[in-house]
Amino acid sequence: MMREKRVRIGNQTALSAKRLTEPFEYAVENGFDAFEWFLAPHGMDDGWEEAGLAPEERREVGRTAAENDIKLSVHVPWWLDPFEPEGYEHLARSLEFAMDMGARNLNMHLSSERGIEAFEKTLSPVLRRLAGLPIRLSIENIPSSTPEEFNELFTRFADAGIDVGGLVGMCLDLGHANLSPLTTNDYLGFIDRLAPHVPIVHLHLHENYGDDDTHIPLFSGPSERDPSGIKGFVDRMKRRGFSGCGILEMWPDPPSLLNQARDRLLRMFNSTGGAL
Repeated sequence: MMREKRVRIGNQTALSAKRLTEPFEYAVENGFDAFEWFLAPHGMDDGWEEAGLAPEERREVGRTAAENDIKLSVHVPWWLDPFEPEGYEHLARSLEFAMDMGARNLNMHLSSERGIEAFEKTLSPVLRRLAGLPIRLSIENIPSSTPEEFNELFTRFADAGIDVGGLVGMCLDLGHANLSPLTTNDYLGFIDRLAPHVPIVHLHLHENYGDDDTHIPLFSGPSERDPSGIKGFVDRMKRRGFSGCGILEMWPDPPSLLNQARDRLLRMFNSTGGAL
């Protein structure tokens, strides 16, 4: 599957919105070119169950997204454990949800409690199924993740002959990197410890002060006073040749903070100088 060379910025569903579709409608109305549907049962963080959108509604979302040049991603439930039968079955439902609306990325959290080798092996059937589909799996760092876990994981994927970067890649969550026990308040250090063979294909973008996963909009937290960290992040993504979707993981009040973050971030990505 051919991949476009472009940085897109979008937003995500949120339980704090008035309606399930409100953030997506906002993305359409405000010219965002990416959007992510975050799945999880009601009452369990910012997410929705697959049944929240019937198959025909999903297809309508896909048509609207295509008409407005919006690339869709689906985030499986954050609590999903691929080692458990229930979790594995839910992963299959999330994939069906993504395919119904024409999403091109399926995102899941890293589960390293049983070891990276075990996680890589349990994903093998999923990756075999994805091999014939126009969708890629991205694996996200959680607050307890370390860069070395991703270095090992993608070494194992490559050794297993998996299309690294094409079939599976990393979702770099900037806020989670800032909470990593090895790089607290130093998300740039987290990125610098990622080996070159780790393909970053998707981004989750939010801020915190290193004490909690607070999902502050970009340029509204620590970078409001000093944006050099975000510039350093953008510079690193450019050097890695990043192309893909960056998802602003919040539904702020007012939502226009999303527009401000997108516009400033894109200026940084498109700048050839040192614009902040």
